[in-house]
Amino acid sequence: MIKLVYCLRRHPDLSLEEFHQYWQETHGPLVRRHAEALGIKRYVQCHTFSGPMGEILQASRGAPASYDGMAELWFESTHALQTATTSDAGKKAGILLLKDEKRFLDLPASPIFLVHEHTVFP
Repeated sequence: MIKLVYCLRRHPDLSLEEFHQYWQETHGPLVRRHAEALGIKRYVQCHTFSGPMGEILQASRGAPASYDGMAELWFESTHALQTATTSDAGKKAGILLLKDEKRFLDLPASPIFLVHEHTVFP
């Protein structure tokens, strides 16, 4: 398995609450509807929340401001991901998802990358 990690920054016109609501209630179901065409085996949304503990953690490391959220998507392999995203159904699904992402994400400020997980402990 490989995992796609997408660190999300919201579109500047949206509040954090609007961003989270749209991502969970509109975009999430859209991803679910197209998961098979794209070869997605698992999809998790990690919604950032603010508070004193987060600020303490950031300050202790001199860290930049947090992302507004993080998406995690699992695929069988890079080959499976490539095959799914180059199929006709996968291309159509990818176009629909990107069109929707433009509604709520600041795409140039939202890094996306593939990773291999290495479990250190359960």
